[in-house]
Amino acid sequence: MFKRKPRFLPLLACLTAGSAQAATEITAPVLQPWSTSKAQALSYLPNGTGDERLAVSKREGLLLLDKQGKTLSRVPGVFAGLDSRALGDQVLVASNDKDKQQVALFNLDPKSHQWQAPSYLPPRDYAVNGVCLYQDDASNIYLFTVGEEGKGEQWLVAADSQRLQKPLLVRSLPLPPQAKFCQVDDGAQNLFVNEENVGWWAYPAHAEADASRVPVAMVEPFGNVKTSAGAMASVPGGVLGLDPQAARLNLYQQQGKRWSPVASLALAGVVEPEHLAVRQTPQGLQVLVQDGANSKLLEGTLGWQATAVSLPPVLVSVKPVVQTEVVVSQGDAADDPAIWVHPQHPALSRVLGTNKQQGLEVYDLQGKRVQYLPVGRLNNVDVRPGFTLGSRTVDLAVATNRDHNSLSVFSIDRATGELQPAGEIATPVSDIYGLCLFKAPSGDIYSFANDKDGTFVQHRLFARGDKVEGELVRQFKVPSQPEGCVADDKHQRLFLGEEDVAVWAVDARPDQPATLSSVIRVGEQVHDDIEGLALYQTDKDNYLVISSQGNDSYVVLDAEPPYALRGAFRVGVNAGEGIDGASETDGLEVTSANLGGPWSKGMLVVQDGRKRMPEQAQNFKYIPWAEVAKALHLP
Repeated sequence: MFKRKPRFLPLLACLTAGSAQAATEITAPVLQPWSTSKAQALSYLPNGTGDERLAVSKREGLLLLDKQGKTLSRVPGVFAGLDSRALGDQVLVASNDKDKQQVALFNLDPKSHQWQAPSYLPPRDYAVNGVCLYQDDASNIYLFTVGEEGKGEQWLVAADSQRLQKPLLVRSLPLPPQAKFCQVDDGAQNLFVNEENVGWWAYPAHAEADASRVPVAMVEPFGNVKTSAGAMASVPGGVLGLDPQAARLNLYQQQGKRWSPVASLALAGVVEPEHLAVRQTPQGLQVLVQDGANSKLLEGTLGWQATAVSLPPVLVSVKPVVQTEVVVSQGDAADDPAIWVHPQHPALSRVLGTNKQQGLEVYDLQGKRVQYLPVGRLNNVDVRPGFTLGSRTVDLAVATNRDHNSLSVFSIDRATGELQPAGEIATPVSDIYGLCLFKAPSGDIYSFANDKDGTFVQHRLFARGDKVEGELVRQFKVPSQPEGCVADDKHQRLFLGEEDVAVWAVDARPDQPATLSSVIRVGEQVHDDIEGLALYQTDKDNYLVISSQGNDSYVVLDAEPPYALRGAFRVGVNAGEGIDGASETDGLEVTSANLGGPWSKGMLVVQDGRKRMPEQAQNFKYIPWAEVAKALHLP
């Protein structure tokens, strides 16, 4: 049992704010010897779940301690590394079980102090040095592992307030070769990792983020860290890091994309600070430190309150219920989907998806590939029903072909859904990109294709024998690069996205002037790039859906003036189905048709630019429109 020592040690503060600027002196706290134990990691219980502390010890196992250091309950064994998050009325605790050589996940009841039987990550092919947890905006909980030789991974371990019995590998992460510790600031979505002889790094923690990093602080002579970067603890908008050899505690805050030093605190009387835990209290930061020289645990309060950090708004998340098989090409390949609705049997409808490296992929409503047409680098695709081709009535699919700066046309058999090449239409553009179709009240079908230089060309499509040809009927231009567009056939209106600027509306009729009117500009709601555009239309509803690629969200507006904003959402993980979220979305499509089952109110299809869980080539995600309407409280 731990014994409390009735003496006090001062924690002296030396301020280093920026390079040469003075700042208000931080109140020097007092460290109180709290317990004696050779701990391998320390943690406070998550906010609101209790005043107890957690510790792991090679001798005593995984420990729950009261605020005087008395053991309340424990899990026997040899553990290393420790972190916790609230999980409903339980606490999820993660640690590395050294006996089993596997990461263990426990549920702890903070009221009864009882531990549930653990679940385990599968054995890894590397030694795990550290573990930490992250809870995202949708309350999913992920675990990061920090391993030898720069290996790291992110796992989904809890969702819908339940621990998963079988954790799901989300992605691998390239981490520093000398990393031993990690911590996550959930609000700012920052993963902090140490590189002992170099410094501390911040990575995006979100499961759909790129594996990028920025330096928080570097070891001298490149930064203000005296000797080495050890354990760290996140604070609101910042991080505390131990410099164990210099016996110092360094505080940093994020300012935009940069990190600034706030204070360097000399740990007087502490010889070998090894482990660190921190929590925010009304009095300041409560700090728990292990002194490896004498196995003492010391606790005190740092009289500093974090400044409010400006964080982006939390957007509601909807879950995909189906994902397609991945496209046949690796890398940035999948781009734009279109939905073909079977005229007699909606359950036999198809999703067309461009593979901008090789061709067109066709999927059923279960996400299975049913057809593949390797016709070239197709970028955007759209469909319209009811076209007379020779003696048959077919539906049309048209895609921009970047190999030939042309329009690749396909006929769709209205009984089987099978696609067949039906023509290639030359265009005058030099770098063809986006495309959408428009069916006029006369029954004529028109294509709109754009060039990266902003040029739009409008063609009327017509049949010559069993082939489709095109007549150029109008040309106009926007100032900068466009891509996504969608036509409102009923109102004869074209919506187009100028990627870094705005969504515009223009008359879709070929004999009318191409006067642009503003729908929504890049700003607070829509973040560049503006990518896919789609329309959800019923007798009473008319919504424009926009892929806001810059913040991995989807924005819904009324599709008629004054284009009122209805809200924004993200596509998040579906743990039960093992489907990852969607991000970096290029194209999207939506239909209001009743396709049966979960699609009774229609379906949204989005391209997923970062396929995770597991990491694979890109694919497309299917989301019931009913879930979007529920999330945004649409009438």
